[in-house]
Amino acid sequence: MATVKDLDLKVEYVTRVEGHGNIVANVKNGKIEKCEFHVVETPRLFEGMLRGRSIFEAQHITSRICGICSCGHSLASVKAAEDALGVTPTEQTVKLRKLLLDYEFLDSHILHVYLLAAPDVLGVPSFIPLIASHNKTVRQVLRLKKAVNDCCDILVGRHIHPITMIAGGWTKLPSKKEIDAQIKLLEGMAEDLGEVLKLAKTLKFPDFHRKTEYVALVSDDAEYPLLNGDIGSTEGKRVSYKDYKKSTNEFVDPRSSAKFSKWSGDSVFVGALARFNLNAHKLHPKAKALAKELGFKPVCDNPFMNTVAQVVEIVHCYYHALEILKDLKKTGLDYSQQLTVGVNEKGAVPVRAGDGVGSVEVPRGILHHNYVTDKNGMIKQANCIIPTNQNVNNIEHDFAKFLPEILNEGKDKIRLKLEMLVRAYDPCISCSAHYLDVTFVE
Repeated sequence: MATVKDLDLKVEYVTRVEGHGNIVANVKNGKIEKCEFHVVETPRLFEGMLRGRSIFEAQHITSRICGICSCGHSLASVKAAEDALGVTPTEQTVKLRKLLLDYEFLDSHILHVYLLAAPDVLGVPSFIPLIASHNKTVRQVLRLKKAVNDCCDILVGRHIHPITMIAGGWTKLPSKKEIDAQIKLLEGMAEDLGEVLKLAKTLKFPDFHRKTEYVALVSDDAEYPLLNGDIGSTEGKRVSYKDYKKSTNEFVDPRSSAKFSKWSGDSVFVGALARFNLNAHKLHPKAKALAKELGFKPVCDNPFMNTVAQVVEIVHCYYHALEILKDLKKTGLDYSQQLTVGVNEKGAVPVRAGDGVGSVEVPRGILHHNYVTDKNGMIKQANCIIPTNQNVNNIEHDFAKFLPEILNEGKDKIRLKLEMLVRAYDPCISCSAHYLDVTFVE
């Protein structure tokens, strides 16, 4: 097929959960004149909403930032609050938070891999046609999502905008029956999970490579770091989570209302592939075995393989969650740690002036919340840096390298592959859906 010599590609006001974005690419006489990714959404002002509010309200406000990662935002928020207040969570509290993150990852990754990314490689425009061609798989995926959502509802009251997890601990700890119910739900997922993994092993993605800096939480512990750790990169850098600004280095580009990020080089990549590249050796043995079967190993510099990294993390989080629940069943829970809105039998959670940071891995990458409080625990300043904003710059750099490599594939394939590249980052549901509206103007 002949190389496309002239091309004006525009996607305008692409709506998504995090905002709106434009793709602009121009080719004249075979030469690329412009290849840019613009985020043009009006700022949502959550940081401004937090100012003047109690530190104990923060997680309820920030969970509204994202309908997919509301539990992740809540976790980053309570960690930042505790850091500001000088509170150290108990081992039991940390274990339950790790369980919640496993549920968040399972729910989000299952959605993206099978209902948003898989249709591309299966040759259909969305998951709707899969209901006819892969009916059994679609039903299995929906059952898996429902089981995970039910587990999350039991643990934190509801999956979207969790209720019972707060700074200092939990207002309601799961009962013995509720621990058993979660184990039953997860064990009931085993057959469906095994079947959908068979499909995942058949998915083939474009062979595109671009070296970049991968950034994720790292730690000296043996566990795959999702909740706690320092910030590390594939360039050998490592800083404390308190120094998150050194790894994000946000800067403003007049073409975009989303800030850009970089660290050692021109851009950074956060997300499942970054976590895999930095921490693959800490995955659950079942997840390691799957990665080996897929021939997937670090450091992988193909952004499309972020979806494969999500498949591996599905397996890791499934078995890790089961292990936590069975351990809790064996040891039991200390219900004296249950809080009543910041107060337990040992007294109130202390309030003081402070500057706290909470950094957590969520499905789309490392998330940072930073709150400065006064002596009454009221927020004076807030900063939230979400994964999608950190990836905007890297997406644009991928576009610049990828477009020249596919100009000989014809307009339809160019359109499809650019859409797939955006979806590989899994920025959010509406982003994945509306990026399909790509038009060529000649």
